[in-house]
Amino acid sequence: MWLGQDLLAWMVLAIGGAMAVGNLAALAFPPRAKNHDDDPLDENDSPSQVDDSPSPQRASVVRCLVFVMVGSVSAVWALVSLLIR
Repeated sequence: MWLGQDLLAWMVLAIGGAMAVGNLAALAFPPRAKNHDDDPLDENDSPSQVDDSPSPQRASVVRCLVFVMVGSVSAVWALVSLLIR
């Protein structure tokens, strides 16, 4: 078996760490709204072709903090189980 008996612990460590870091990044760097006033229309663009999609919303703080805690706990648990073995 690839990586031996510790494959599950390595996968939990990777997924838990990615879950924690990704949600921290979502909290630290919220998406910016696109400002259409700075972008002049090209001569080929008509006003009907301009993107009128709503601006992206900020991630829910409570949901992100819960996911950071779950990811951190699972990553620490996997790391401890790899080090004890």
